[in-house]
Amino acid sequence: MIMTELKEKLRTDLTAAMKGRDELVTATLRMALTAIGNEEVAGKEARQLSDDEVVQVLTREAKKRREAAEAFADGGRPEQAEREKAEGEVLARYLPAQLSDDELSALVAEAIAETGAEGPKGMGLVMKALNPKIAGRAEGGRVAAAVKAALA
Repeated sequence: MIMTELKEKLRTDLTAAMKGRDELVTATLRMALTAIGNEEVAGKEARQLSDDEVVQVLTREAKKRREAAEAFADGGRPEQAEREKAEGEVLARYLPAQLSDDELSALVAEAIAETGAEGPKGMGLVMKALNPKIAGRAEGGRVAAAVKAALA
């Protein structure tokens, strides 16, 4: 089985973190590789994930860390919140750079022009056209809010 470049990099970095006794990076990369492994064996047939699919898994894991950090902070557990934020930062190293608000607005405007969508009913059409262009570079909720604002 051939391993994707990103997955190979994760494994290499995990080995380096273990040798360097970096507990945070070691734990985070182990968790990420486990999530990737679980995704590979999910479904009816085991398969090898592409780099794009690995990015999707890492994005999902980073989102979990962000949400957990907020929950811990709201629950009065700042040390746990800091740990979750630190894990999120480790995962962010392997994700594509996030789109700025200006870049996102430009892509939304372009998608609206392409689809000719008008009003709130056109949101699904615009999201469908936009998703391949922004894959992994902006969170879904943020994109949906930008599209909703542009169509309003």
